[in-house]
Amino acid sequence: MFNLIPKEEKFFELFDAQAAHNVESTRVFHELSKKWNLESPLFQKLQDIEHEADISTHEVYDRLNRTFVTPFDREDIHELASELDDIVDIVQSTASRMQLYHVDHSTEDLQRMAGILVDASENVRKAVSEMKNTEKSRRVQDYCIEINRLENAGDRALEQALSKLFLGKPDPLEVIKWKEIYEGIEEAIDKCEDVANIIDSILVKQA
Repeated sequence: MFNLIPKEEKFFELFDAQAAHNVESTRVFHELSKKWNLESPLFQKLQDIEHEADISTHEVYDRLNRTFVTPFDREDIHELASELDDIVDIVQSTASRMQLYHVDHSTEDLQRMAGILVDASENVRKAVSEMKNTEKSRRVQDYCIEINRLENAGDRALEQALSKLFLGKPDPLEVIKWKEIYEGIEEAIDKCEDVANIIDSILVKQA
């Protein structure tokens, strides 16, 4: 009889997969920002990662529809899966937009923000991987605190990038393009904080 009850551990495996896709996509984007080339195969790699991430997300939704016993609230599972998926989507979308706009160079500010995003996604992965270990809730909270710190660092990096962007008499089209690019990366960092907030909420409910 007990074998008929789906094992809830599968959700944590899928969350781990989502978080791993996030880290991979942010690392690829960071590498792309350092070695900018409109013909780089890294653009296709980002699309492939995004596709794999979508599969993992849909697996969470499908399992949620078929599972009677879940490790925590169904609404939280759905929200966590959705926010994790958004990170990959935003990174891939930002890279594609840069290619579409024929951006022919990178900037130090973009590289700095991409590096912050990598750190944030890695802390998300660490927090997600420890969620199943209730005795390690303190460690999970530490990861979440670090993500919040990185989000603040991302905000400051965005402010600095925009300040430089508007110096002198810049080309209006360049300003429009780069403002959107910088804000896209900052949005991805914000999504990491959103994930941390969801995890914090789950921990409070389970306490």
